Amino acid sequence: MSRAGLSELRDGAARVRLPERGVLEVAGSDRARWLDGMLTNAVADLAPDGERSGCRALALTRQGRIVADPHVLARADAFLLELDAAAIPALALHLDAFLVADDVALRDATADWVRFAVEGPTAAASWAEAGLPIPTPDGVARATLADIDVLAAGYSLSGLGGVQVLAPAASADAAWEALATVAAAEAGGDALELARIEQGIPRLGAELGTDVLPVEARLEAAISETKGCYTGQEVVARMRSRDRVSHLLVGFRFESGEPLPVGTELEAEGRRGGEVTSSVRSDRFGPIGLGFVTRALAEPGTPLAAADRTVRVAALPFAPSPADGAP
Repeated sequence: MSRAGLSELRDGAARVRLPERGVLEVAGSDRARWLDGMLTNAVADLAPDGERSGCRALALTRQGRIVADPHVLARADAFLLELDAAAIPALALHLDAFLVADDVALRDATADWVRFAVEGPTAAASWAEAGLPIPTPDGVARATLADIDVLAAGYSLSGLGGVQVLAPAASADAAWEALATVAAAEAGGDALELARIEQGIPRLGAELGTDVLPVEARLEAAISETKGCYTGQEVVARMRSRDRVSHLLVGFRFESGEPLPVGTELEAEGRRGGEVTSSVRSDRFGPIGLGFVTRALAEPGTPLAAADRTVRVAALPFAPSPADGAP
């Protein structure tokens, strides 16, 4: 496992290649009204290059469970849904089922774009110092990198801060080299994944899927409380009003040995209490992970067990403890 660029990612800024990310394009004259009814956040009032030009959102089943977690970017003639490329077929199939007589066209536009990012706590500052326009939080702005027109979006995959870059696929190599003027250090996918877990950011295919409700994954920020109807809204509203969350996303500290494998079931007093969904050995925090536990067990410090191993629930993001050498 290579963690090149990890220190720059954590403490400064590093550029990252994101070949696993993709783009689903939503075009057509009815796109704003229709997509607003498909996703949890307010899409209809997004405006290209405006104060609110993008948002994080969720696509849900009728039962309120997570199909995908796209970031919506508003352009003049289409919305771009940026997300894991592997999730695009399922999301496109899900959305297509709700198309009737709407003037809406869905297209996998992944091949049109190459995805990079500048990630880390000084990413936005480094972007500005290079003379590039800073996108608003969650929004998107046009920028020019070495005469290459790119889109820059204001969100982070690591949880540490970041600027996402969508560059024309034909200019991939030149855009990557031009990003060195923003962040000279390169970080790999392993470093990004470690940072994600340390920051407690849920990922589709790990913490998120069609067996998970948004509130269980603590994704309230991706849900508008004021917009009109959308698929799955009744379930979301009912859970919010009745406060009936049965499981919650938490961090785990594995108190000895290696991190427990993904899928490991955890027990409390002989009963199933949770499951590991991501795990890693952190040089800062030791063996840690993410997962879900029943609500009654979600308090930080709660002990759980897996065979002869002790696991303790941890607050997110992870913070140093005395065992990590903290004062």
